[in-house]
Amino acid sequence: MRIFITGATGWVGFAVVDDLVAAGHQVTGLARSGEKAALLGAAGAEVLRGTLDDLDILRSAASAADAVIHTAFNHDFSRFAENAEQDRRAIETLGSALEGSDRPLLVTSGVALLAPGRLATEADVLQPDPSFPRRSEFAANALAERGVRVATIRLAPSVHGIGDHGFIPMLIAMAREKGVAAYIGEGMNRWPGVHRLDAARLYRLVLERGVTEPAYHAIADEGVPFRDIAEMIGRRLGLPAGSRDAGHFGWFARFAGLDMPASSERTRSLLGWNPTGPDLLTDLDQPGYYPS
Repeated sequence: MRIFITGATGWVGFAVVDDLVAAGHQVTGLARSGEKAALLGAAGAEVLRGTLDDLDILRSAASAADAVIHTAFNHDFSRFAENAEQDRRAIETLGSALEGSDRPLLVTSGVALLAPGRLATEADVLQPDPSFPRRSEFAANALAERGVRVATIRLAPSVHGIGDHGFIPMLIAMAREKGVAAYIGEGMNRWPGVHRLDAARLYRLVLERGVTEPAYHAIADEGVPFRDIAEMIGRRLGLPAGSRDAGHFGWFARFAGLDMPASSERTRSLLGWNPTGPDLLTDLDQPGYYPS
């Protein structure tokens, strides 16, 4: 299968590239720079130079592919609204190139706001939240209404593994800076997790088995108490763990306080996807998560 992937050198995207190439697929990855292009080439992928703003390039690459995977997103939260609009335009462009065909598009989103406070499932429908501008899943659903064969891969808030540069390293850096590994209230709000390589394998399985669902869940740990995460970070750093008010976390407070457990039962049943990587707390107990 000829597969075009955006975000091909990102934390999730590069793992997807490796998994697809190892399975014998022909992969073309979007790369912004020469350094990233070299990384992709060494992994056995073809390289397409460009960015998410190069809509003609995206349209052409999607038109030439048997399937498209969109993992790219600029996580500069100081420009969140602009980056969310860039993401929406890219999804619309990729989908329009596939419209009228049976070629699938996989879009990446998350479970954070899907069903706060209860176990979210693949059947849950994401509702708009004016305070959260990312619209990846809504853009995918709009394409589906036009007949595009599109599905959303909903990632856990922690896609973990050594080399992680997502939310968990932010918490580690914050603990170092403030001298405490903190949680809000009793810290019993739950975060799902999935190992990076397990998440990558899910993208491939969805394409190989055929897109039949509007959403799939890349969830291994259904919900790890935030307090357990903080206490592991504190133990590893030799710092106390303790409750702090939301202001301790600054802009990250909303995420730190979210209770967002999620299930992947239907995804596992449909695809035979069984996560095999270490769980979140096991990963966090490794020295590699705490480089000096």
